[in-house]
Amino acid sequence: MMNGNSEIDTLNAICREAKTADKLSGGNLTDLYELFGQRFTKALDALKEGRVKKYIFKPSGRTVWIVVGRERDYLIMPEAEFCTCDDFYFRVLDKKVHMCYHLLTQKIAQNLGWFETIEENDECYDMLMNEWKKATA
Repeated sequence: MMNGNSEIDTLNAICREAKTADKLSGGNLTDLYELFGQRFTKALDALKEGRVKKYIFKPSGRTVWIVVGRERDYLIMPEAEFCTCDDFYFRVLDKKVHMCYHLLTQKIAQNLGWFETIEENDECYDMLMNEWKKATA
């Protein structure tokens, strides 16, 4: 079992390689699957289905990443490696896994430009953030 840092380092290296090639190669896919298993399969589905959204708020320029999940939208904070999903709370924080599939999805999407950019006014920021931060009902 790899420790979290080498998992992240490997992911970053694959993302750099994929960004240069502008695609994920067969080797990249194999490596990511070996590292992340089902989490990578789910991430790939989310990427193919275009479920990564980058919200840019105007005029402040604040950026918020969202991965549209099955149950709800998940708020991702890439710099903090944080996600609002249950997997993050129950498995990532307990150090069982290093990242949930939403974080994995966002990282790949950001590197390859596989996301939709949505512009919103700053007035909508608080309302949307409250919506995204809500726990599942």
